[in-house]
Amino acid sequence: MIRIRMKCFGRKKQKTYRIVIMYSKTRRDGKVIEEVGFFNPITQETRLNLSRIKERLAQGAQPTNTVKNLLRKSQVI
Repeated sequence: MIRIRMKCFGRKKQKTYRIVIMYSKTRRDGKVIEEVGFFNPITQETRLNLSRIKERLAQGAQPTNTVKNLLRKSQVI
């Protein structure tokens, strides 16, 4: 199963996240299929590639709960 989830990166106590497409069995920071966005929880900055996300959702990719909330805020879902 393919999931849309967050991949952690950044410095200690200043984490930022990439929103990526990856297989559900892959580790959190493992190999990704595609990178489709960025989220910074400190500044609440969100950048999403909406066309690719919509395409992947149509193909059957399942977002995690956190990503689903971000997509609701950006009015994708």
